[in-house]
Amino acid sequence: MKTAFLFPGQGSQTVGMGAEFFGKFAKAKSIYDAADAALGKKISDICFLGPDDVLKNTENAQPAILTTTIAILQEVLPFIKPDLVAGHSLGEYSALVAAGSLDFSEAVKIVRKRGEFMNASFGGTMAAILMLPREKVEQLCKEALRVGLVSPANYNSPGQIVVSGTKEGVEEMCKLAKSAGGKAIPLAVSGPFHSSLMKPAQEKLAAELDKVKFTAPRIAVISNVTADYIKDGNSAKELLIKQVVSSVLWEDTINRMLKDGVDLFVEVGPGKVLSGLVRKIKKEARVYNVENTETLEKFKTEMK
Repeated sequence: MKTAFLFPGQGSQTVGMGAEFFGKFAKAKSIYDAADAALGKKISDICFLGPDDVLKNTENAQPAILTTTIAILQEVLPFIKPDLVAGHSLGEYSALVAAGSLDFSEAVKIVRKRGEFMNASFGGTMAAILMLPREKVEQLCKEALRVGLVSPANYNSPGQIVVSGTKEGVEEMCKLAKSAGGKAIPLAVSGPFHSSLMKPAQEKLAAELDKVKFTAPRIAVISNVTADYIKDGNSAKELLIKQVVSSVLWEDTINRMLKDGVDLFVEVGPGKVLSGLVRKIKKEARVYNVENTETLEKFKTEMK
């Protein structure tokens, strides 16, 4: 059996996430303690108590999701080890921590900065485009450029692509998508993530990442930007920098895992969005999510 661990990105946060793990497991608690110490603030309280508007703030959501994901990971690893890992956008930092390429305390500080930089990028928005093939979405994005900047941000699954850009560009894209027989759902986000409008955030993040040491991954990691394996520590860093303005090739990532023989997918962290995307990519895929102690116990039972 070849196993892949998948790590969620921003939007998966919920108030109370990880509280059961903190209260029950010493290793999980130690992760929250390490995050609080690294950040100089109680990110654990924001995870467990919120309030929701504070947790949803990008500069809090990103370290909160990373911390909760790595805390949950501590209780999954005793039962099964991954052969491959990947994370969706922010989740790529969790993947690199899991693979031993990036120290957790460094990662949580960096994603806090990443959230701050991304939060400061105003003037754009995002929308989910459904029921259209990627070639059509790409074509319509080019047509919408006459009104404003817009481009594919997340290739999530067949018939689900998120676009990002200026308000005018995304609105035009939504009109074109509906005219072409698709659906368009505007997203409540704080910025045009994974588009060229994030260039200022990318430049600031690059300066911060230059201070951080990355080592070669000890577990195979697939990058969002290339849907291919990350070769070494320098590549891991460069791809995280590119990721800020590049499309997340999630469908391609899962297809690469399937091609390379993965037959068990485990989503580790809050939510189950990635589990749903895997099933859309391959209906019969064997998929689990571990987000609380109930799903952990179910997973442990199945693994026995």
